[in-house]
Amino acid sequence: MLRLYNNLKGLYKYRVLIQNLVSRELKARYRGTMLGFLWSFINPFLLMVIYTIVFGLIIGPRDPAFGGSPWKYALFLFCGVLPWTWFSSSSIESANVLMVQGNLIKKVLFPVEILPVVVVISNFVHFLFGLPILLIFVPILGKQYTLFLLFLPLVILVQFVFSLGFSFLVSSLTVHFRDIKDILTNLLTFWFFASPIIYTMSLEAIQNSKILKLWMNLNPMTHIMLGYQNSVFFGEMIRWKKLGITFLVSVVFLFVGYYVFDKLRDSFPEEV
Repeated sequence: MLRLYNNLKGLYKYRVLIQNLVSRELKARYRGTMLGFLWSFINPFLLMVIYTIVFGLIIGPRDPAFGGSPWKYALFLFCGVLPWTWFSSSSIESANVLMVQGNLIKKVLFPVEILPVVVVISNFVHFLFGLPILLIFVPILGKQYTLFLLFLPLVILVQFVFSLGFSFLVSSLTVHFRDIKDILTNLLTFWFFASPIIYTMSLEAIQNSKILKLWMNLNPMTHIMLGYQNSVFFGEMIRWKKLGITFLVSVVFLFVGYYVFDKLRDSFPEEV
C-alpha cells in the first residue's frame, strides 16, 4: 500500500510531461478546424440549445420538481449531461489509450501510468470549457445563483478521483481483454440511464422500489450527479455524508485501479 501511495504521489514529478501531453491532445483535437478551441465553448452551447428544444419544448417535463417549466428541465439535464460526458469520454478513451500510444509504451524510460492521467485531465479541461455555458444559462432558464454553488469544486474533485481510478482499471484490463471496449460502451449507456441524470430521485418508480433505491445508493455516480444538481440547479446544500462516503470509495477505487495497472504494466509492451 505504501509503495502504491508513493507511486501515485510520484506522478507529480511528471507534471511537465503531463502538461505537454494534455496540450498536445487538446491541439490535435481541433487541428484543421477554422474555429479551433472555440469549439470547446460552441459544442456545449449547441448541446444546451438542443436539450432545451427537444426535452424542454417537444417532450416537456413530467416531474413536478420542475413546475412544468421546459426551460428548467433543460437546465437540469445539462447539469448531469455535462459532467457525464467528461466521465464517459475519459472511460472510452482510456480503454484505447495504451494501444494507441503503443510506441511510447515500448520506450523503457517512458512512465506509462501518465497516459490514463492525460486522458482524464484533457477531458476535464473540456468539461471546464463547458462549465461557463452551464452557469450562464442558470439565470437565463429561470434559476438563481446561490451560495451553495461554492461547493461545486468539491463535487468536481470527487468525480476527478473516481474517473481517474476507473481509467486506470479500464486501460490496464483492456490491453489483455479487448472485448472490454465493446462491453464498456454498452455499460456506460446502461450506467447513464441508471443514474439520476434525466430524472430526479423523487421519481415515483424509485421511491416505490427497494431495489432501485438500493442501486441508487450504491451507485457512486448517483451522489456525484446529485452534488452537481444540488449546488447548481436546486441551490441546496450538497449531501455531505453520502458525497463524503463516495469520495472515500473513490480514493479506494483509485488505489485498486492503480494496483491492477501496476501489476500488469510489465506485460503492456508485449500486448500492444
